[in-house]
Amino acid sequence: MNKLLTTVATMAILTTSCTQKTSNESDFNYNVDKFADIEVLRYKVPGFEELSLNQKKLVYYLNEAALQGRDILFDQNGKYNLAIRQTLEAVYLNFNGDKESAEFKAFEKYLKQVWFGNGIHHHYSMDKFVPEFSQSFFAEQVKALPADKLPLAEGENVENLIATLSPVIFDPSVMAKRVNQAQGEDLILTSATNLYENVTQAEVEEFYNKMKDPNDSTPVSYGLNSKLVKQDGKLVELPYKVGGLYSDAISKIVFWLKKAEEVAENETQKAHIGKLISFYETGDLKTFDEYSIIWAEDTTSNVDFVNGFIESYGDPLGMKGAWESLVNFKNIEASNRTEIISANAQWFEDNSPVDSKFKKEAVKGVSAKVITAAILAGDCYPSTPIGINLPNSNWIRAAHGSKSVTIENITDAYDEAAKGNGFNQEFAYSQEEIESMDKYLSLTDKLHTDLHECLGHGSGKLLHGVDPDALKAYGSTLEETRADLFALYYLADNKLIELGILDNPDAYKSEYYKYVMNGLMTQLTRIEPGKNIEESHMRNRKLITEWAYKHGKDENVIEYVKRDGKTYLKINDYTKLRQLFGKLLAEVQRIKSEGDFEAGMKLVEEYAVKVDPELHKEVLERYAKLNIAPYKGFVNPVYTAITDVSGNITDITVDYTENYVDQMLRYSRDYSPLTK
Repeated sequence: MNKLLTTVATMAILTTSCTQKTSNESDFNYNVDKFADIEVLRYKVPGFEELSLNQKKLVYYLNEAALQGRDILFDQNGKYNLAIRQTLEAVYLNFNGDKESAEFKAFEKYLKQVWFGNGIHHHYSMDKFVPEFSQSFFAEQVKALPADKLPLAEGENVENLIATLSPVIFDPSVMAKRVNQAQGEDLILTSATNLYENVTQAEVEEFYNKMKDPNDSTPVSYGLNSKLVKQDGKLVELPYKVGGLYSDAISKIVFWLKKAEEVAENETQKAHIGKLISFYETGDLKTFDEYSIIWAEDTTSNVDFVNGFIESYGDPLGMKGAWESLVNFKNIEASNRTEIISANAQWFEDNSPVDSKFKKEAVKGVSAKVITAAILAGDCYPSTPIGINLPNSNWIRAAHGSKSVTIENITDAYDEAAKGNGFNQEFAYSQEEIESMDKYLSLTDKLHTDLHECLGHGSGKLLHGVDPDALKAYGSTLEETRADLFALYYLADNKLIELGILDNPDAYKSEYYKYVMNGLMTQLTRIEPGKNIEESHMRNRKLITEWAYKHGKDENVIEYVKRDGKTYLKINDYTKLRQLFGKLLAEVQRIKSEGDFEAGMKLVEEYAVKVDPELHKEVLERYAKLNIAPYKGFVNPVYTAITDVSGNITDITVDYTENYVDQMLRYSRDYSPLTK
């Protein structure tokens, strides 16, 4: 589970009517839309114009492959998501009433939320969206539509459709959580995700445990690309592949991947594209491992991409991969720091505070680069990570290495959009912390991502015979905790000064302060009153900071300070804080290496879940005055193929002017292979 989410309290279509903007224009407008708790931004794609024609074609074809998978994620996230999206869009496009009315405005807000969440649940909290328009308004509008505008199943009429969708949309008790992580509950039966059907958690665990051989040193990622259902009393996997589940979408992905294969930059890239195609055609997880190995070892291609069933945050048991894609190319200048880090990976592994028996004797194939995102899709869109480390397979990482990326143009877009928002001035303890963050945070934040992805996820090893899924529902949180702690520990190391990556031994304090402030206080802006923390990355940050606060309390390492009726955090001893990070890193690595489920569960439940209601109330009130959306995401650029009279592509242009609503409606119109 190796995707770093931002901590911000945080295409092929001819477009003749839009004015094209290049990435170096000073009037670039990052802000696109704002609704509910969401702000939608644009991102630049600097350097695209400098790519060769073949590289531009490669980006273009991979973009097309990326966009064809959108419906898959909607369906994975919930059984009724596609039907709801189609119905809502039909109402929106055919509405003839007062578009300034409160009902319609509330309806429009809900539709925007469904687009952003790739379904009816919040992308981060996993809670179901609460519609602010009435059920009668919904029914009335749907009834007014011609039947051919609606996603009616065979033999279904409009009344049936309304009866089916209304409780899913309006009843808070129906499919309440997309992913439930509450201790002591059946996480499968209480999660609305569409990865399982008619099965219990115990049945799922037994089904996959029977498949696993503790002596297999190269196990596949069981269940990664399938839905598990009960048919005629038997558990059956329905694989995602051509001719299987999601065939119509996967066939189109394969079509564009074959076009990309024709313009691959080198034989290695051509080989892993071909192997990915083979995986999609067969659904064979051994083939996916073969693809992952070739992909991880391809460190020379400039253009790169992720496409497939990758991360498992959407599965309460952390096994099944959500469909995602990210197309990118290397930022050569910015990659200097990540290349230095990866070249010294063995030093970092050898000198970590982890017990030597849990360290890798020989770190293999660690590569890292800074990239420019060209397109975001599936589980990377509209909300996207700022860093990725893949493959997720432990044995592949140990034997063949991993590839880590920091997505710099996305980070830059976040930074630009946040300028002058008053956040640090409201929550930082003093001017000293504000000035430190203003001066160093842009670099140390990126460096934290570099270390998290390049070294953190790639560090350590499982002991022989330990099941990679031993930590079950707590695995994602503990893996992100491990990677963050590795990054935090080394941010303060003189090795970064020695390597020339940082020029001030105190620069790390900016990241330490921001991290502690976020983990203990400001990330609470993303939690509704009365709720616990459930999302893996938020739990990870709470675990680290709460543990450090409580274990450093006797020495007053971190202190809560009241001033003018407001709560602030003060770090009194940065050196001891680093030591605490190292101590916790050693324990989390032990838990992972030994597969110690009980210790992992205790750590998460004790430090990562509970919220202080009084502090929460205060943080929400202070944050509300800033008028900042706690969640941000993006619209994609539009890529247009320019052709000559013979139909040959002569150039690919990029346009940044499409708005959020138009993009979502266009994607539903042009990239919906699973809908009617």
